[in-house]
Amino acid sequence: MHPFRFILTIVLVLSTLFPKSNDKRIIKKFVTDVMIEVKLNYLLYLPTDYSNSKKGYPLVLFLHGAGERGEDINLVEIHGIPRLINMGKEFPFITIAPQCPSDRWWPEPVLTKALISLIEKTKAQYNVDNSRIYATGLSMGGYGTLEIAMERPDLFSGIIPICGGGDLKKIDRLKDMPVWLFHGDADTVVPVENSTEIYDLLKPISDNVKITIYKDVGHDSWTQTYDNNQIYEWLLDK
Repeated sequence: MHPFRFILTIVLVLSTLFPKSNDKRIIKKFVTDVMIEVKLNYLLYLPTDYSNSKKGYPLVLFLHGAGERGEDINLVEIHGIPRLINMGKEFPFITIAPQCPSDRWWPEPVLTKALISLIEKTKAQYNVDNSRIYATGLSMGGYGTLEIAMERPDLFSGIIPICGGGDLKKIDRLKDMPVWLFHGDADTVVPVENSTEIYDLLKPISDNVKITIYKDVGHDSWTQTYDNNQIYEWLLDK
């Protein structure tokens, strides 16, 4: 487990307005910096040949779902790529798997910035191929994957959001990014329409978007997705 701290500076601005003739109030402007500390524990996985090689490795950011938030880092290994690595599967890429605090949500602006900072820190400390950085996540992590990719489309070479969604006002920023969406059509937690709407918005402007809808599958559309080697072949080819 690696602790990571990120400091965000927020500028508060209050404006000054002249009062009306019958108004005794004076509204003033005040500018200051507010420091917010974000602490993220995260798991780092290196390929088995990492210590014997000087080549640059792909980097994959994995974002877990809402049920794995908190302070118990072992929860991050319940699903997805960390689960498979814990079971003995080997991947040819570096993986970072942060844990979201229990009172937060991956798509929050402060966490989006913290995740970007974590990626930048990893790039500086490890042999990362900067042209092969990817993100994937499930449920809340699917939301986070889309949000961080829309915030920094220049940073990622491809993303796999699973049963996610998000604020799609900036979805056109992903027009040049390979995106593979996954969802179960019987999902009662995050509606499948979230993913189909993303696909419908991207398809007219992108040749790099695809979608897989599992028939009669509920919220857990991630197990069979991460068990499918084709997704890693597709991702690393981008």
